[in-house]
Amino acid sequence: MRLEDIRVEIIRSNRKTVALEVTPQCQVRVRAPFGMPEAEIRRFVQEKSVWILKHLAVMEQKAGEMKKIRPLSEKELEDLADQACRVIPERVKYFASKAGVTYGRITIRNQKTRWGSCSAKGNLNFNCLLMLAPAEVLDYVVVHELCHRKEMNHSPRFWEEVRRILPDYKERERWLKENGKCLMAQNIR
Repeated sequence: MRLEDIRVEIIRSNRKTVALEVTPQCQVRVRAPFGMPEAEIRRFVQEKSVWILKHLAVMEQKAGEMKKIRPLSEKELEDLADQACRVIPERVKYFASKAGVTYGRITIRNQKTRWGSCSAKGNLNFNCLLMLAPAEVLDYVVVHELCHRKEMNHSPRFWEEVRRILPDYKERERWLKENGKCLMAQNIR
């Protein structure tokens, strides 16, 4: 693949800097200030050609992997939900004591985009597809949602609370970011 063969979308806005993006759909986007000349934008793209080609290759590989994923059957999803109903409440109970928090109802769902959530009332929702992730990743999602019982945001205090319970949370979070889309892609709904 050559940079000359790649269509680059230019999006102008009221910004001061130039930004480059390779989307999961393998599109290249440049965000640039209104007043920046097109020749300068093209020069920027040329300077970043190695980065662009590398990231396009990664995105194309991921797109190929996504096409190979077999959706789970209704029965398989029901079995995952049953398993989650047994496993997740135990993990919540264990980590709630470590976090020093209480919680309300625990609901297991088959969601398309979320791994978990915590309501203002302390009710917790978890995705049954977490049963396909390593146990450490499941624990990270549980801890993440429980820490929202102390901080209903993603402030530095929130992340410090997560780190206090799971010092290696960043590795677990990275696994979810790198592999989560493949897990979600198995959802047939």
